[in-house]
Amino acid sequence: MTSPSSSVSASSAVGDAPAVLNQAGRVVAGAGCLQRLPELIAGRAPRHLLLLTGRVVDAASPVAPVQAALEAAGVTVTRLDPVPPEPLERDVDALLAAAQAAVESAGPVDLVVGIGGGSAIDVAKVIAVLLAHPVTLRALLSGTPVPARGLPTVMVPTTAGTGAEATPNSIILVPEDALKIGIVSPHLLPDLVLLDPELTVTLPPAVTAHTGIDALCHAIECYTSRRANLFSDLYGLEAIRLIGRSIRRAFADGADLAARQDMLLGSYYGGVCIATSSTTAVHALAYPLGGRYRVPHGLSNAMLLPTVMAFNRVGSATRFAAMARALGVPVDGLDDETASLAFVEALHQLNADLGITTRLGDLGVTEADLDALVDGAARVTRLLDNNPRPMTRADLRALYAAVL
Repeated sequence: MTSPSSSVSASSAVGDAPAVLNQAGRVVAGAGCLQRLPELIAGRAPRHLLLLTGRVVDAASPVAPVQAALEAAGVTVTRLDPVPPEPLERDVDALLAAAQAAVESAGPVDLVVGIGGGSAIDVAKVIAVLLAHPVTLRALLSGTPVPARGLPTVMVPTTAGTGAEATPNSIILVPEDALKIGIVSPHLLPDLVLLDPELTVTLPPAVTAHTGIDALCHAIECYTSRRANLFSDLYGLEAIRLIGRSIRRAFADGADLAARQDMLLGSYYGGVCIATSSTTAVHALAYPLGGRYRVPHGLSNAMLLPTVMAFNRVGSATRFAAMARALGVPVDGLDDETASLAFVEALHQLNADLGITTRLGDLGVTEADLDALVDGAARVTRLLDNNPRPMTRADLRALYAAVL
């Protein structure tokens, strides 16, 4: 395992500032690669490994033989309670307390492994920091910078959506604010990432759809962001291509390993885009839906994506036409303006093909809730500032109302 401290810089293809790509230290992809974990970490000679998993990673999963192999090699494995979806601040505090108790009983932790969806991976990233440095979660959520790299980490996604294994972010829900807050630092990037499509074949169709559109959002938003650059252009278009050709197949047949591999790579590439560019208004509007209504993150993004892209298309027809071609929309011979319209329509059709609920009213949101949602979204300036079109509060309200 190597440190992810190195980065790549180049002149930007879009803006004037240099593009910087911070990445995980090492990435291993392919069916069954999780089983290589003991071999891949052997050089670190860990004595005490902390394992965090999502709720769907059960004893019958491929994780069990890996844990057994580690223990047979003399590694103490402390497996904490499963990380809940959309973890609250208090959930992370409870898991941290359990990790600290494990340190007291079994000695210092050498390595933190996160296996699961974005929630498990995000919590594993932040706990690796909290175990290594005298800083609190509350301080990090309040804007205190991550002081330095934490304990070495390995991240293994079991969904193809968040791209959390590739991002410098940890997203935590703070219920008092009815909002998700992102802790963002290159220090959160993993040392090792394993992309094993075999871990995703049992995802239910709805989860495949929601997480897959989340990954597509990352690629689209980062490609159109005001911070877009030659790295996000490269990874973004390839993510759109991979997801576009395989998301319907993975939705229809979870055992289609080639489609699952495409989705996992597309998700990872979307996460790389976030690391070098930024998501924009789709995520800004989605966060209050997760914070206030506990709408799953991928579903929130899917519901908002076509409508926000219709707004953002204005003035960006050339980029939208490029995304249409990457998504596989038949736009040959069309001018950029017409192709960009076809791209937005293709996003609506994709939601329909995947059976995704597209009305907030179906989730209990009413017109009386719009002001609170707008208040929440307007606070996510970290993302709104990167949107290709400026958004007023009236625009935010109109976008929510359009999907009500």
